[in-house]
Amino acid sequence: MSLRLPLFSSLLLLSLPAFAATQKVDLDYLVRFLPESNQAEVSITLEKGERVRSFDFNLGQDGRYSDFQADGQWSEQAPGRGIWQPAEGKSVLTYRVKIDKERQPGRYDARMTPDWALLRGDNLVPAAVLDQRDKTDLVARLQFELPKGWKSVETGWPRIGKNRFRIDNPQRKFDRPTGWILAGKLGTRRTRLGDTEVAISAPVGEGMRRMDIMTFLTFVWPQMQQVFPRDPDKLLIVGAGDPMWRGGLSAANSYYMHADRPLVSENGTSSLVHELVHVFGRIYGRDRSDWIAEGLAEYYAIELMRRAGGISEDRYQKIREQLIRWSKPVSSLRTDNASGPVTARAVLLLQELDREIRQKTKDKGNLSLDDVTRGLMRLDRVSTKDFIDITENVIGGPSKTLDTRLLR
Repeated sequence: MSLRLPLFSSLLLLSLPAFAATQKVDLDYLVRFLPESNQAEVSITLEKGERVRSFDFNLGQDGRYSDFQADGQWSEQAPGRGIWQPAEGKSVLTYRVKIDKERQPGRYDARMTPDWALLRGDNLVPAAVLDQRDKTDLVARLQFELPKGWKSVETGWPRIGKNRFRIDNPQRKFDRPTGWILAGKLGTRRTRLGDTEVAISAPVGEGMRRMDIMTFLTFVWPQMQQVFPRDPDKLLIVGAGDPMWRGGLSAANSYYMHADRPLVSENGTSSLVHELVHVFGRIYGRDRSDWIAEGLAEYYAIELMRRAGGISEDRYQKIREQLIRWSKPVSSLRTDNASGPVTARAVLLLQELDREIRQKTKDKGNLSLDDVTRGLMRLDRVSTKDFIDITENVIGGPSKTLDTRLLR
């Protein structure tokens, strides 16, 4: 026996999904660089202001942000916090942000000159707690208006037009343009490695060895893919010379290297691969366990070059001897910020652990530290206890290597 619903009821049921559907709302960022004042002007345009109750921005304590103007209501109710309550309909927030940022006295991790700007998008648009209506999906795009004479802009996000990018981070409600941004008179090399679009970019005249970097990445990339089952859609590597900070700094889709950093240091490690491991692994420590992220990055900076044939066994043993000497004073790995000696000692521990895992899992298919690393990648943040638990799960029992005062 079939049951027929009245026509009105049938139409009502058909219309219900429309009411329950998620509403997509455009969120557009417009950035104008102002070299004469060492600032950028940022506009955030929300297509339907009524869909968002508020953005609670973390502005920090350094006075980097200023000149706020908003449709709706803007208020700074606590030190370092700014709250925007958008007006209904199309709603715009504009402000200015200082670009130059010293990481150490005289060394910058963000800088603007008359010809270029190098910075992290995290500082252009500060982090915010987003209070939005249910079933609202913000569709974010980033547009740049460049000063006269500036040729191009590069970010770690997919390009969707001239100086325009799509910002999409499925792990966050508030999509903002995180990662490294470089704009101005640039030189850029591009290639495709695996499923990843790679761009290596630096201001013209800054001495960045783009082709050297690209060749080295091509050499190491297959080994990286075997360890880390994650291929980013895009990877941007940026760099510049002094007075930029003389090191490497990673983000989820990009990283920075000082133009003078060698591809392989005299101690046998590679800052280029170290930062690439951070980008692929996205492993972050918690509970005084920074040794895990930094130790793994340095471990693979050596190990992947070894697997690719770039380090002989004799050279590998000499690298270990250097690590032993450097880390001799270290009595504990537990810290929120791993120093060079702590990282060196962590590498030695990880090398010993890899040998133990391989020896104890011969009957399981020769597992290794790679299997532990892939387990760690599934966690948002990793503690020493998490590391031990995952390792013991791979081994099938306790680890002698991890039973050490270094981890207590």
